[in-house]
Amino acid sequence: MFKSFTRAALAGAIALGTVSGVASTASAADVTLRFAHFWPAVAGLPTNLFDVWAKKVEADSNGRIAVEMYPSATLAKPPAQYDAVKNRVADITATVLGYTANRFPLTQVVEVPGISKNGVNGSCVLESLYEEGKLGDEYKETHPLFFFTHGPGNLHTKDKLIQTPEDLKGLRIRRPTTLLGSVLENLGAQPVGMPAPESYQSMQRGVIDGVALPWEGMISFRLNELATKHTETGGLYTISFVMTMNKDVYDGLPDDLKKVIDDNSGLEWAKKAGQVFDDMDVKGRAQAVKAGHQIYVVPGGMDNPDWKPVKEAAVESYLAELDGKNLPGRDVYARAVELSKSCQ
Repeated sequence: MFKSFTRAALAGAIALGTVSGVASTASAADVTLRFAHFWPAVAGLPTNLFDVWAKKVEADSNGRIAVEMYPSATLAKPPAQYDAVKNRVADITATVLGYTANRFPLTQVVEVPGISKNGVNGSCVLESLYEEGKLGDEYKETHPLFFFTHGPGNLHTKDKLIQTPEDLKGLRIRRPTTLLGSVLENLGAQPVGMPAPESYQSMQRGVIDGVALPWEGMISFRLNELATKHTETGGLYTISFVMTMNKDVYDGLPDDLKKVIDDNSGLEWAKKAGQVFDDMDVKGRAQAVKAGHQIYVVPGGMDNPDWKPVKEAAVESYLAELDGKNLPGRDVYARAVELSKSCQ
């Protein structure tokens, strides 16, 4: 009987799933999770982390969980990604926590200068703080899977090389969070808030003079095409991210599928995310070197005599703000410093 199928008929039968054993993953799955994020689909983080996670979950569940990807902010704009999951516009997201000002103040302890050495280290610190219950109830609205950070944040400019903090005066710099925005403003720069995907067009049009990004971002958002001068400060800042899931969707899973999600959550995946960022940092820097860009490495990093006051002021400003909100910022900061020394 099978031999009597014409090629066209067989193709049609396969498309409809009528041939025994042929069906799409989505139609065979018990649960389909919509995963929304703002990175381009071909960027390093989606291809080396999100897609890998999705395939692992699908495999561990024997196809009972399917994951549909919605990259490039197709379901929600970057600042709205977290609420998209909270409100079930999407089922899962990976997003920047600082895109929503003052919403995750304890989490942002990892973003101040001097905490994170690299992506793996910062991710370990942040995930550990969450697992130890140090972040309070900041995530009661969703079900976090794991937390992570990128590597050291640097300065990348189009026309002027930054060597000292004074060189930033008057420059319009894209800032990723309000925390770094305050630092830049105190240095005389003009911080411009915008999601990373908007930076290319803004720099191309002359709206901004530079960006604060890790090397990874220079590849992911093609900014090495425009910014030819780079300053490595040894970690002016880092950014905190969360990969999180709608709480009702998670709670509604049967226990065996909850276990699949649980087994693909936590510290191991946090470190994997950090490693992806660290690997991409190497590639982003190599791309700039190959293109003959000018790269200035601050001697001693943020402990350089010119830059250390910037670091100290940023930390104290952040902690004072948390004091004003009666939050245990100093305790969380102290623990973050301890974890930074032990996390690998």
